[in-house]
Amino acid sequence: MFDLQSLGIEYGTLAMFVLLLGFLMTGMPLAFVTLLIALLFTLGWFGPMAVPLITSRVYSFVSSFVFVSVPMFVMMAAILDRSGIAKDLFEAMRLFGGRLKGGVAVQTIFVAVILAAMSGIIGGEIVLLGLLALPQMLRQGYDKNLAIGVVCAGGSLGTMVPPSIVLIIYGLTANVSIGDLFTSSFVPGLMLAGFYVAYVLFRSYTGDNIAPPPRTEKIPRAEKIRLLKGLFLPILVVICVLGSIYGGIASVTEASAVGVAGVIASTALRREFSLSMLKAASLQTLSTCGMIVWIGIGASALVGVFNLMGGIKFVSALITGISDDPTIIILFMMLILFVLGMFLDWVGIALLTMPIFVPIIKQLGYDPVWFGVLFAMNMQVSFLSPPFGPAAFYLKSVAPPDITLGDIFKALVPFICLQVLAVAILIIFPGITGR
Repeated sequence: MFDLQSLGIEYGTLAMFVLLLGFLMTGMPLAFVTLLIALLFTLGWFGPMAVPLITSRVYSFVSSFVFVSVPMFVMMAAILDRSGIAKDLFEAMRLFGGRLKGGVAVQTIFVAVILAAMSGIIGGEIVLLGLLALPQMLRQGYDKNLAIGVVCAGGSLGTMVPPSIVLIIYGLTANVSIGDLFTSSFVPGLMLAGFYVAYVLFRSYTGDNIAPPPRTEKIPRAEKIRLLKGLFLPILVVICVLGSIYGGIASVTEASAVGVAGVIASTALRREFSLSMLKAASLQTLSTCGMIVWIGIGASALVGVFNLMGGIKFVSALITGISDDPTIIILFMMLILFVLGMFLDWVGIALLTMPIFVPIIKQLGYDPVWFGVLFAMNMQVSFLSPPFGPAAFYLKSVAPPDITLGDIFKALVPFICLQVLAVAILIIFPGITGR
């Protein structure tokens, strides 16, 4: 076999990057690309004797106890998709947004925050809001771009609002407390949602034909009570999940199990629960988590062999050598994440880059928990950014036929700008995370 070690770490790193890019361009899934390249470089650089070293690194990733929380939160989202909880929650928010111009758009963002706090998954959220909120806004005469942007940006808040799966994977990769990540991301997540609300209200009150006038009719008391009932169960689940974590009653893994039990109990109380629903939700959970696990296995193997090659030290030296100013280094990292976010899945980005970035962050004297929140905020941008922004494709799957992918990406530009602003504020004012 060709001796790859003769290339040296500089050309070895370049060869690895070129192979990664080349295989991805063929359409091969990221998990299989990373596994294949890891195997090639393990055999070509070290020989067959090094294979067990790589497999031990993979085992340490998949055997983490905290990783059990991922399928639990995915299961919550899958059951929510199949229940009427989100629909009732959306209707209940009429009590708060009905008297505002742009009220339906504002209530969509609030519903997105609550749904994010129940599951931490973005795909199902965007589809749910695309089915519930988008047709209603278009029917009432909202500006098409505003309606599309609110659904995609609001539905992506699951990246920032605890219990975020993105933060869980970051915590596993960076070896930091996931409870601390949840605590630190809460205010930034609400800040970003606040930016969306402020933008919606500004556009609604200053633009022409952006949003219909607010409703003036009074809601009967009996209707108010009926609508408020739709808020009770979702809020109770959020309190049980996040309250048990923040109150120190349960770990993240235990709280995820509490959340699944809460959502199942909620559907049972609503008389929506059935074995067929549970089976469909379980199959969806297996499919989603299978993808995450396979990407994790491939990325862990690739990073493991790259570390043995000395590549992580080499890349770290390159990044820290850019400037003596730590802020410039942070901005360069954000640029790398932003570019990678246009082409790769966030799981792959976290597992491929964080073993390199986190030691640099610690070396510079920054808090890795703060950087985790910053990473999650950056991934918000990746969910909306062309050409492969997943939020746009999720919405396209349920949007009216006359709405094209071009329309969706065009509508997302102001919200991407708001996300970039949020990233900048987190860099300038790290105290927002409470760290």
